[in-house]
Amino acid sequence: MNETSETIVTGESLIGDVIENIPGAAEVIEKYFGDGCFTCPGIRVESLSFGATMHGIDANEIVAELNELAQS
Repeated sequence: MNETSETIVTGESLIGDVIENIPGAAEVIEKYFGDGCFTCPGIRVESLSFGATMHGIDANEIVAELNELAQS
């Protein structure tokens, strides 16, 4: 994932990549998933869809918010 205004986040985007490449994404991840993601080794292999399923939320909500952030 490149750090540009053309970054597109999908449900298959890895949580760690999103946090690393989109300024402000950590706050969005924490809002939806809590702060446990930041110490979990799975952050490098788990997708946003997987995280959403594990936390019982709609992946489309977090993906939409992250895409808004990425485009700003």
